[in-house]
Amino acid sequence: MAAQDVLGQTARLASSSALLQVLFRVVTFGLNAFTLRYLSRELIGVVNVRLTLLYSTVVFLAREAFRRACLSGSAKRNWTKTINLLWLTVPLGVFWSLILGLVWLHLLEVPDPSVVPHYQAGVVAFGLSAIIELLGEPFWVLAQAHLFVRLKVIAESLSVVSKCILTVTLVILYPHWGLYIFSLAQLLYVSVLVLCYVIHFVMFLGSPEATKKSFPVARVKALLPSFVEDETFVNWKEARLTWSFFKQSFLKQILTEGERYVMTFLNVLNFGDQGVYDVVNNLGSLVARFIFLPIEESFYVFFAKVLERGKTVKDQKQDDVAMAANVLELLLKLVLLIGLTITVFGYAYSQLALDIYGGSMLSSGTGPDLLRCYSLYVLFLAVNGVTECFTSALMCKEEVDRYNFVMLALSFIFLCISYFLTQWYGSVGFILANCFNMGIRIAHSTHYIHHYFRESTHRPLTGLLPSPALLLLYILSAVVTAFSEVLFCCDKGWMARLIHISTGALCLAATLVTMFCTETKLIHFVRSQ
Repeated sequence: MAAQDVLGQTARLASSSALLQVLFRVVTFGLNAFTLRYLSRELIGVVNVRLTLLYSTVVFLAREAFRRACLSGSAKRNWTKTINLLWLTVPLGVFWSLILGLVWLHLLEVPDPSVVPHYQAGVVAFGLSAIIELLGEPFWVLAQAHLFVRLKVIAESLSVVSKCILTVTLVILYPHWGLYIFSLAQLLYVSVLVLCYVIHFVMFLGSPEATKKSFPVARVKALLPSFVEDETFVNWKEARLTWSFFKQSFLKQILTEGERYVMTFLNVLNFGDQGVYDVVNNLGSLVARFIFLPIEESFYVFFAKVLERGKTVKDQKQDDVAMAANVLELLLKLVLLIGLTITVFGYAYSQLALDIYGGSMLSSGTGPDLLRCYSLYVLFLAVNGVTECFTSALMCKEEVDRYNFVMLALSFIFLCISYFLTQWYGSVGFILANCFNMGIRIAHSTHYIHHYFRESTHRPLTGLLPSPALLLLYILSAVVTAFSEVLFCCDKGWMARLIHISTGALCLAATLVTMFCTETKLIHFVRSQ
């Protein structure tokens, strides 16, 4: 497949994934607002922090390394061996579910049954849901490698909608069920997700469309583990790369979910405060996750397909290098401007957003400061997502192994900083520690990118430099909206609030107009792709 075709399909995949993330986050956003009025914040804290952490940890440790390794390189490979390797995620998931389930049940503090009933059933259900989701991993990787955009959209949309309908129904009818509600909803979510992928491939394989596309798998039976005479069960090169990524993914999970691990294992916040933190975290990441995560996932596939892992820039096809450098530069510029916009306007409108969303329970106390810090954290998330997806797609096994040592040291430092900052600043300390963590990771990735392109004429890191006029307007907008918040928000009535909102809207409009006038190359890229 030509690099230009890969870019076009990758852009469509990123766009579709972004729309999915909009759906997921908007639904979560509405679901939290709804459940806050029916259930205790302690119950929400246990579900959204502790049980979700169990599920995400099992899934991440069992499959992340396999995804990275099996999506590297061309889609033309021995898919029998790749599928065999992917099925190893299931026993690995069972192992992690059993080990972590015992930890969650017997070593961690158990919530008060009168406030959070059926905790043990919740642990079992969320661990089981992780194993069920891993049963669909070979189907997911095959679909992702061949850029099946519509399948991903349909599968994940149906699963999220099903989960939400069941959650809302049970919360209204049986609020006393406690964790049974979220356990059943989680099991339904993963079951629908896996079934969508399985049903699609059952119908697709052997069809005229599959034959026309020369799809590498001809029968449904070929998607099951199988032995081939006189050949190894798996591709050992992929297996070794998987092991390297596994060591990295273990550390990356600690860094990604570090604050939840600190909350869960060190009890620095009670379950109620964890619930408030999670609600604010979901609100703060609403825009960040539905844009940055799809870009990272989709363009990882693009860079892995266009450039060959482990080769220097001189040994690559120069047309592909030029395209990859151009795309990287524009992606950096895109996420930087989105991140700056959220940081600048998020500072002055955090308290108002929380007051409208959850009332005084969220807008009083540390809620506004937490969301303001999160607005800054979004900027770090934006840049790190793109720089790290490029380095992950290009690093050879030895470089991945070296990076693992960096991640090991960073994990230890991050956990220590999280603990001490939380002791001093409460939940805000988690966000400050995450900013430090992302800053170090960005520094490593940008150093790698600079080193990779130093023997070429391309300088993609210039994407991190916005135009002076736009930068000046961001500074003016920050000052004007901060003064507007002091004068008009948030206890001076709705008319004052409307003036504050109008001030921000005018500043945002001026910023967007300046962006369209000064960043013409970026605007053309977004429109064309």
